[in-house]
Amino acid sequence: MAKTATKAVLEGGPEELPERVVPIERPGDDVKIPFRNGYEHFRATPRTQDTAEGPLPVYEWWERTELPG
Repeated sequence: MAKTATKAVLEGGPEELPERVVPIERPGDDVKIPFRNGYEHFRATPRTQDTAEGPLPVYEWWERTELPG
């Protein structure tokens, strides 16, 4: 049985994001990262990237939402 990915590599978005390998809840679901009074949104791609933790799915940045206030 194939192991389900529990982490993903983030591409794009702000260069200042503190982490580029992040935990994910379910492969394929969008990832929402809190950052500077808002959220950076990433979507799954069909690609993988080799990392120190093995091959991980790649998620691309697609939008930012701001928190009110």
